[in-house]
Amino acid sequence: MMPNILQYPIALFGTLLAGCTVVNCNPLYTARELEHQLKDAQAEFVVVVENFAHTLEVARPALPDLKHVVVTTLGDMLGTVKGLVLNLIVRHVKKIVPAWSLPGHIRFADIMKRTNVNDFRQVSLDHSDMAFLQYTGGTTGVAKGAVLSHGNLVANLCQAYAWVKPYAKGNNKDFVVTALPLYHIFALTANCLTFIRLGATNLLILNPRDIPGFIKELRKYPFTAFTGVNTLFNALLNNADFKSVSFEHLKLTLGGGMAVQRPVAERWKQVTGRPLTQAYGLTETSPAVTINPLDLKEFNGSIGLPVPSTEISIRDDQGKELAINETGELCVKGPQVMRQYWNKEAETQKAFEPDGFLRTGDMGYINEDGYIFLVDRKKELIIVSGFNVYPSEIEEVVASHPGVSEVAAIGAENGASGEVVKIVVVRKDAALTEKALIDFCRSELTGYKVPKIVEFRDELPKSAVGKILKRELKQAPDKH
Repeated sequence: MMPNILQYPIALFGTLLAGCTVVNCNPLYTARELEHQLKDAQAEFVVVVENFAHTLEVARPALPDLKHVVVTTLGDMLGTVKGLVLNLIVRHVKKIVPAWSLPGHIRFADIMKRTNVNDFRQVSLDHSDMAFLQYTGGTTGVAKGAVLSHGNLVANLCQAYAWVKPYAKGNNKDFVVTALPLYHIFALTANCLTFIRLGATNLLILNPRDIPGFIKELRKYPFTAFTGVNTLFNALLNNADFKSVSFEHLKLTLGGGMAVQRPVAERWKQVTGRPLTQAYGLTETSPAVTINPLDLKEFNGSIGLPVPSTEISIRDDQGKELAINETGELCVKGPQVMRQYWNKEAETQKAFEPDGFLRTGDMGYINEDGYIFLVDRKKELIIVSGFNVYPSEIEEVVASHPGVSEVAAIGAENGASGEVVKIVVVRKDAALTEKALIDFCRSELTGYKVPKIVEFRDELPKSAVGKILKRELKQAPDKH
């Protein structure tokens, strides 16, 4: 449970070397969300930064498997003086470390002092052993754990390395901007694994939402690569100071996590002089599936070509493969594809075709040149700034409010973040307000899941069997 600080890769690689499984947690989760994930994963050991230790404190009584807690501070790896100053500022000036109590916890700094490399013993592992239990999900419920083996991650690392290596400087001269959280599968594989194998230095951005501070950091380093999502690129471009950054060394900008919008890509090229390259992946595939050639001069709107040893098949609902330029569901097969969802056999069976292809839930087509284009999402998943938001989870939270009779959660287009969460509500209490509902959601959901738009209606459109017709809600004029 850490943002982009040096303790994350230390804990990550230490966990893997010990033969344990990594379960990445968003430190911004509410106690309810954290409890669900750690209980489902049967987590025994947690490393948490003190800023979010109070969340773990609330969730801990419901986590019988949790045996060990390690607490770190933002300043633990910054040296004695700088670390002490930073910790004093965040605790007593900015006051962003709520009071917490976790009896029996261990300090990260104490572990680092006690570490003796001579005590290390190599653990016997093979490619089928689970390396990551990486949580994802769909529109049918809360997050599911994708079982990613050492073989899956090594395969995807090799695939990405082969694609990027010809364009890397080598000799430890590459600097990659790491603004996306390392607990997200995109930054995990691209930045933390692939670029480290390339010998690059990761420039960790603690808070990418602080655009002025972010730009200040960019001015300090001759960065050669930049990974991000459409909303991040857009936010940077909308700040006038971004043009003052030197892009002399920039070779590669890789966009993923959500669709890159053409206007953003074109503005990026105008400002930086370098193209914005789009890639595609998902948690279940470790994540890289396709990447555009890195020598493209202009944005082409495609998600690219399959990475090595990866098969792509466009299929209809019956599993029949479709012809060139016909739109269907994008299905994937390759050594990077997960073997199953954690403790969800039925979900696993639904995800795979009989011949081993994984159904992604994304609609797209392949053109005559083999380039793949995404058209739309098959289900009702809402994507906010590259993060998946599951409507059923939002609906469950809103429906638990005593003033709500019925609710439907949908995605609403938003220029800043791609989509935002919109809820359409039938009130039980006529005095219920938009602010009251949003405040209620904020106490139960992490920030990007909190609805930004609330619409009140007398009734929701339903099918003959009583199913809420969300497509009608999305097509109807906003009555807010």
